[in-house]
Amino acid sequence: MRSSGVRSAWQHWAMTVSRQPDSPATPEVNVRDYADRDYGACRSLWAELTEYHRGIYGDPSIGGDDPGAGFDDYLATSQRMGSWVAESHGTVVGLTGLFDRGTSGEVEPVVVAEALRDQGIGRMLISRVVKEARARGYEYLAIRPVARNIAAVRRFHAAGFRALGGHIDLTMDLAPRRHEWLTGASLHGLDFDY
Repeated sequence: MRSSGVRSAWQHWAMTVSRQPDSPATPEVNVRDYADRDYGACRSLWAELTEYHRGIYGDPSIGGDDPGAGFDDYLATSQRMGSWVAESHGTVVGLTGLFDRGTSGEVEPVVVAEALRDQGIGRMLISRVVKEARARGYEYLAIRPVARNIAAVRRFHAAGFRALGGHIDLTMDLAPRRHEWLTGASLHGLDFDY
């Protein structure tokens, strides 16, 4: 099931390559604390992120029947120290948050409305989390994009996440997959699927 042809490779490239990873932020965007009134917009952003993951994995079951339901779990996570939204002209267009992991923090998630990506809004959100993590005295700040989200990996690398810290998740298939693994990732001279 690995060789899905040129068309699938092109589709994967189109969904994972950032067109302008270092473009400047849109000046009309403000990053502020998440408020209860942002719930609907943020749940929609979460659903958009889930749909994106469904697309890059070719698996419509990711996130279950309600792709926004993960946002409710996110809000209930006790390690969540804060969440912030990017707002443009009164509309929430981005979401991020910070989880406490003891002596370190974790950025989760970073999502920007599809129509406004590649304008620096994600960097603005990450900058807000970095500021909070520093204020809390964390030694490290981690971010964990899914392996196939190459555009996110590139954006996070450009934003300063350049160390492979902590643990690396290595996965072994124990049951049939709902999606195909892609080849082409390597680390320490070893080849991996993703």
